Amino acid sequence: MFTARDSAEIDADVEAVFAFLDDPHNHAAVTPRLEAVRDVERLPNGGKRLSYTYRMAGLGIDGEIVQTVHEPNERMTFELRGRLTGTIDLTFEPTDGGTRLTYAAEYDLPENALTALGEPVVRRFNERQVRATLDAVAERFETGDGDGT
Repeated sequence: MFTARDSAEIDADVEAVFAFLDDPHNHAAVTPRLEAVRDVERLPNGGKRLSYTYRMAGLGIDGEIVQTVHEPNERMTFELRGRLTGTIDLTFEPTDGGTRLTYAAEYDLPENALTALGEPVVRRFNERQVRATLDAVAERFETGDGDGT
């Protein structure tokens, strides 16, 4: 099991950051290597179920994400199903200047990806991916594109 966790200060209020990340298509716009989001279905808890394609080590990995926790303006938790399994937890905290967004991921990788790259390389890759995602969200709001356009 691999874990990665990081936080970023976003120059926007919690409601705007939550609304931006509440649209699964925006995840594809800010998450490196997330190539496609499709078949989005709203769940009774307010969350979503969707299919995705993620590219790692030259492989396209298809799977499903189910949002198990949807607490408006506070928290989103996603369960990854398929060849990638695990959870992603996003927490939103108001700050004086905007929002503190924390991204915590815990997951297992397909054996061939781990074998091809080696555990230390995969661990560093995952940490960089979390940081890059947070930076991309922050940049969307800095450029005024946080409305998802």
